Amino acid sequence: MENQVPTPHIGAKYGEIAKTMIMAGDPLRAKLMAERFLENPVQVNNVRGMLAFTGTYKGKQITVMGHGMGMASIGIYTYELFNFYDVETIIRVGSCGSRQMYVNLGDIVIAQGACTDSNYGMQYNLPGNYAPIANFELCRKAVDACEKFGYRYHVGNVFATDVFYCEDERKVNWTKMGVLADEMEAPALYMNAARAGKKALCICTVSDHILTGEATTAEERQNTFTKMMDVAFAII
Repeated sequence: MENQVPTPHIGAKYGEIAKTMIMAGDPLRAKLMAERFLENPVQVNNVRGMLAFTGTYKGKQITVMGHGMGMASIGIYTYELFNFYDVETIIRVGSCGSRQMYVNLGDIVIAQGACTDSNYGMQYNLPGNYAPIANFELCRKAVDACEKFGYRYHVGNVFATDVFYCEDERKVNWTKMGVLADEMEAPALYMNAARAGKKALCICTVSDHILTGEATTAEERQNTFTKMMDVAFAII
């Protein structure tokens, strides 16, 4: 694998990225995690401004990194990380929009499964629809961590789409199917992990409410969504 790195998108040398990673869409959130949780963090990537830092957490080597917005972006980064850098576990922490009245701003959503209207899975040429799911061990540990911390959480399906601004009112049907929230990356992460035989989990904080119109600010999302980070670092 070493002769395939650095890649066109990641400038780190082989061995500079840990086997366990926590990723966020916003590279500044990755920087925040490095400053908040890691001991002796070292920046190992800045290609396209997608910051990555490797350090230790309770004696274990961990890398935190941004992955950008959407399945196309996280699909590229996690493919390279799983297959070229031999990463074993990736936990995504990010924001999501609630689809249920009982899922409130600031709640944690643990994505047990990930629905999508994307064609990302078409590359596998499967004779049906693949159902992307999280690693159960990571999912169970995340639930235990939320219970320990006393954080309000929900476990279930999320919905991911390639379209942020959507004019199709049929999207409400996902609410009727019990989907907890919308985000934009989990299916690609889960499919890449499944194909590579690796582990993945998506943990989100509700940043806005699709049904009520409530929303947090960009500054709040960048600097205060730390409970999901607590959970992610508790389960690595």
